[in-house]
Amino acid sequence: MIAELGAFALLLALCLSAAQAGLSAAGRGLNSPLLRGAGEGAAAAAFGAVAIAFAALTVAFVTSDFSVANVAANSHTDKPLLYKVAGVWGSHEGSLLLWCLCLTGFGAAVALLGRGLPAGLKSLTVASQGALGVLFLAFAVFASNPFLRLDPAPLQGRSLNPLLQDPALAFHPPFLYGGYVGFSIVFSFAIAALIEGRVDAAWARWVRPWTLAAWSLLTVGIALGAFWAYYELGWGGWWFWDPVENASFMPWLVGAALLHSAIVTEKRGALPGWTVFLALAAFTFSMLGAFLVRSGVLTSVHAFAVDPARGVLLLGILGVAAGAGFALFAWRAPSFAPGGVFAPVSRESTLVLNNVFLSAATATVLLGTLYPLIVEAVRGDAVSVGAPYFNLTFVPLIAAALVILPAGPLLAWKRGDLKGVLQRLWAAAGLALLASVAAYALYDPKKAFAALGVGLGVWLIAGALVEVAERAKLGRVSGAEAWRRLKGLPRGAWGMTLAHVGLGVFVLGACTETAWKVEAAETLALGQTMRAGAYELKLEQASSVDGPNYLAERGVLVATKGGREVCRPEPERRFYPAGRQTTSEVALCFRGLSDLYVVLGERRATEAGEPAWLVRAYWNPWARLIFLGPLLMAIGGAISLSDRRLRLAAVRKAAPAAKVEAAA
Repeated sequence: MIAELGAFALLLALCLSAAQAGLSAAGRGLNSPLLRGAGEGAAAAAFGAVAIAFAALTVAFVTSDFSVANVAANSHTDKPLLYKVAGVWGSHEGSLLLWCLCLTGFGAAVALLGRGLPAGLKSLTVASQGALGVLFLAFAVFASNPFLRLDPAPLQGRSLNPLLQDPALAFHPPFLYGGYVGFSIVFSFAIAALIEGRVDAAWARWVRPWTLAAWSLLTVGIALGAFWAYYELGWGGWWFWDPVENASFMPWLVGAALLHSAIVTEKRGALPGWTVFLALAAFTFSMLGAFLVRSGVLTSVHAFAVDPARGVLLLGILGVAAGAGFALFAWRAPSFAPGGVFAPVSRESTLVLNNVFLSAATATVLLGTLYPLIVEAVRGDAVSVGAPYFNLTFVPLIAAALVILPAGPLLAWKRGDLKGVLQRLWAAAGLALLASVAAYALYDPKKAFAALGVGLGVWLIAGALVEVAERAKLGRVSGAEAWRRLKGLPRGAWGMTLAHVGLGVFVLGACTETAWKVEAAETLALGQTMRAGAYELKLEQASSVDGPNYLAERGVLVATKGGREVCRPEPERRFYPAGRQTTSEVALCFRGLSDLYVVLGERRATEAGEPAWLVRAYWNPWARLIFLGPLLMAIGGAISLSDRRLRLAAVRKAAPAAKVEAAA
């Protein structure tokens, strides 16, 4: 009965989303508060209906109701409770239901919390979000229903993919989808503004908090996915430029560009068309990612489904939603006013350069992701695009964007003093140069580009701190006055500083770990040793372990440095009988900011016939910073969102509006 309740709630949500779109649009067209209120109520009710459907599917997983096809395909009675719940979004159907939950949730949030929004803009935003809800809920109801029954019901399920039975991946999709789908409300704001014929400073101010919320959630989601790949897949890396990884990274890049572009539109009334374009593009890339993950056009451990038929439907949804949005943009674009004028050296110019580099970097990722598909479709050849391409194209562009980043907040609006900014940043530049020289001199082997990357990370951190010091006038006023100024800084300023510091921390970790990691692999019998960098590893013990839903071989190694024991890594090789799959469970020894990373491979035999195991070990210097950096960025976003000024509607004395002339 619970499955039927869920199916009914999902169908009801589809009808409510249609009502949300129709009533809100009619309320705007007829200027009727009653119809507008009814549309907002339908938005809240649609979210409630999807929440009921999601809860019903969760109950089916927790109670192991194998009469539901989705549960039978992705769960098992022996599976721990956490992974039973994670199984709800571990399949195509369940993850699409999570997508719809986020989509309707953001629509309900605007309907219930957007009290300061102009009535017309709010109604059209809610209507646009309802139209998106109709598209995706119809796809869920008619092509990807998670509540289909099996008759007869099997006695046991096939279980969830063992690689997905991990705490990091249990929380990764909700955060990822919060960001992915969060950009839908930004898309709807853009549609509403284009229909209204007004894109101005107030609109940019209303869009910024929603963009920041989605971007922050997506940052956490990507970081959790990278951490899962790092310690669960057992290959010692955290990013492989996998097409599905790229699919989540592109909306993040566009979202970052949108955050900076919206500031220019809000403060100076400039770049209105470009800001709207980015608002449309962010969710378009999210929908493209959904198509790539679910259509079967790409093969990846991250993919949810291999179903070309449903892929065509998703491509159709992408075409309808994005096509309508960009067609509306093309219609309105000629009427956009140019906005505020600014000098080549100004804060606006640095933000524009930031957008140029971020957009070009996104284009390189898009080309590298789609090129193999294009070649295969045209010539039938299978090609791959890997790290060398991205290192040559993406890295220089993003490095250029990061070099100019600290200067932006120090420049004045409209016309800045470049010489004065450089004088204020000399200490940060000196620290960055010193860090690069030290990294080149002390690390072995000597890698010039990696050393420059270390300097770039220090430049970002020091530059962000210099900006705070300038706000407090440290060294120019008394200590008490500087402290008073620091305490008076708005939360938005602290959030921006922390986000930029987090970016620098990530760059430090990524450059150091990638350039100077050490890898070793040997076949060890009990009592034998191997070296990984400065560490010696001895295989002391190997035993069989019975897990809740797996059987494992567990190795116990002793890691020593300079003759002193530092840790005892215990890697495992697990076998899951339900799915007949084998996985590796990595052992991590935390050594400050670095990791000693150990993987136990398959059992072999020595020449004397003794049992032995392939052991792979990695020394990953400063690997902790790779995951700490994005966490700091997301916390910075949350701090900025807590700033009351960002969450309120635009002040009346906003920057000059960039009006769009209404069509005759």
